[in-house]
Amino acid sequence: MHPTQIPRDTASFAELFTPKIVTVLREGYGARQLRADALAGLTVAIVALPLSMAIAIASGATPAQGLYTAIVGGFLVSLLGGSRFQIGGPAGAFIVLVAATVAQHGLDGLILATFLSGLMLAAVGFLRLGTFIKFVPFPVTVGFTAGIAVIIFASQIKEVFGLTLESEPGELLEKLPALWSVRDSVTPAAFVVAVAVVAVIQGLRHWRPHWPGMLIAVVLAGVAVAALGLPIETIGTRFGGIPSSLPMPRLPAMSLERIVAVLPAALSFTLLGAIESLLSAVVADGMTGRRHRSNCELVAQGAANVGASLFTGFCVTGTIARTATNVRAGAHGPVAGMLHAGFLLAFMLVAAPLAGFIPLAALAGVLAVVAWNMIERPAIAILLRSGWGEATVLAVTFLLTIFRDLTEAIVVGFALGSVLFIHRMSRATAITAQAPLVGGDEADSARPRGAYTEAAADPDVVVYRITGALFFGATASIGSVLDRIQDSHRALIVDFSAVPFLDATGANMIEGLAHKSRGRGVELWLTGTDRASRRLLLTHGLRPPLARHASSIAAAMAGVRRRAAGPR
Repeated sequence: MHPTQIPRDTASFAELFTPKIVTVLREGYGARQLRADALAGLTVAIVALPLSMAIAIASGATPAQGLYTAIVGGFLVSLLGGSRFQIGGPAGAFIVLVAATVAQHGLDGLILATFLSGLMLAAVGFLRLGTFIKFVPFPVTVGFTAGIAVIIFASQIKEVFGLTLESEPGELLEKLPALWSVRDSVTPAAFVVAVAVVAVIQGLRHWRPHWPGMLIAVVLAGVAVAALGLPIETIGTRFGGIPSSLPMPRLPAMSLERIVAVLPAALSFTLLGAIESLLSAVVADGMTGRRHRSNCELVAQGAANVGASLFTGFCVTGTIARTATNVRAGAHGPVAGMLHAGFLLAFMLVAAPLAGFIPLAALAGVLAVVAWNMIERPAIAILLRSGWGEATVLAVTFLLTIFRDLTEAIVVGFALGSVLFIHRMSRATAITAQAPLVGGDEADSARPRGAYTEAAADPDVVVYRITGALFFGATASIGSVLDRIQDSHRALIVDFSAVPFLDATGANMIEGLAHKSRGRGVELWLTGTDRASRRLLLTHGLRPPLARHASSIAAAMAGVRRRAAGPR
C-alpha cells in the first residue's frame, strides 16, 4: 500500500462522507469540464424524461410526481453523493413496491414511506453499514431483477392492448385472469402504437445508438395520435397534463399510527434502494476505473428521498441505465447529474402543455423495453451452468419475487446463498495427520519437512494440521477427527499455520478438545496461530496448563522433549 494511502477502516469521518462534488472541484473545474457535463446532463435528461413519467404512471402515481422525483432527488443525489457519475431518480425496480404501497396506503402513505425511507438510508450510511450491501449474493440480485422485469411487463399489458379494466389486481396470479376477462375491450390502435414505439427504440439502438431513441419514439407516437385522432388514452385525458412548476415543499402528513402502518413499506424501500444505488455505483466504477464512497452515497440517497417527499415525490435511487448513459456521454463529475435535473425542470417549465399529448400506450412500450433490458440473460445463462447451488438461489429468488414479495425474496435468497457458502467452506476445510505430511519428497514443497518427520518418528506424539477456515460450519467434522486421540499419546500438536480464519465456535471446539486431552493425560500444543486466532484462543482459556502455544511444530516438539525429560 502506498505510504500516503489511508485504509478504509481508519479513514476519518470527513474522508468517508465528503461528497464527490467537493473532490471534483478541488481537482480544478473549468469551462472544458462544464461543457462535458452539460452535454452529458442534457443526454441523460432526454433519456430520463419519458422514463420518469412512465415509471410514475406504472407505479400508481402521477407523471408530475415522476418528474418531481427526478428533479429534486436527482439533484440531491449528485450534489451530496459519493459517486462521480451516479444519476438518481425513479427506478423501474421500485414499481412493484410503490404500486403496492399506493394500493394499500394511498399517495399520502407513499410519500410518508419515502420520507421515512430517506431517514433510514441516511442512518445506514452514517452507521457505515453500506459496505455490507456488497455481501448480497450475485444470484440474488440477478433473480430479483429478472422477477421485477416480469412484473413490470405484466403491469403494462393493460396499456399495451388498451384494455378497459376498472380495478386491476396487483398480484400476478390475479392480474392475468382479470386482464383475460376483458380481452374483448382491446384497442387495436393502442397495440399498434406500443409495438411501433418498441420497434423505433430497438431500431434506433441498432442503427443510431447515440440518438435518444426513447424520446424520439414517444414524440413520434404523440404526433401520430394527435394528427390521426386515434382513440387512445393520453396523459392529458387521464391526468389532465402536468403542472408547469414545482409545488411548494411541505412535510408529509404523519401520525404515530400512520408511521407504524407504512413502516414495512419504508423498510422495503430502504433495502432495495441501498442495493440498487450501490449496484449502480459499482457499475459506474467498472466503466470508469473510479471508486465510490458507499456510505456517503447512502447518506445522499437518504437526503434525496427526504427531499423528494417534501415535493410530493416518491422513491429515489441510483439508476443503472441512466448512470451508464451519463458515463458514455462523457460526464466529468457530479455537475452532469445536477444539470440533468436542471434540464428536466426547464422542460417542465416550458413544455409542460405538450406532455398532455403523450399516449399511455407509448409509455407502456418504453417500459416494455426497460423490462426486457433488465433481464440479465448472459448472467442467467452463466449461473445456470455454474451448478445446482447458484441455479437454486436464482430460481427461488426469481419465483418469490413474482409470486410473493420482493423483500421476502431478497431475505430468502440471501439465506440460501449463505447456507450454500457455509456448505462449500465446510467442505474446503480439512484435517490431516502426520503420516501424509511426510510422504512427499523434500523438493515437492518449499516448507521444510523436518518437523513433521521428527513428529512421525515419535509414536507418543501425534500431529494434526488443519487446512482452511475453522468456523462453525466445519467444527463438527474436524472435532470428530481430533476426538480420536488415544490415552497412549504423550502429546497432541494441532497446527494452525494453514487456518486463515478462526471463529468462536472453532475456538470452543478446541477448548473442549483441551479438556478431554488433559483428562487423558495428553498435553495439547497449538502451533502456527496468527495474532487474531491466538487472542481468541486465549480468551477461551486455552493457556497453560490447559494448552500450550508454540510458533511452529519444531518448537512444540522441543517443548515436548523438555517436559518429557523432567517428571510428567
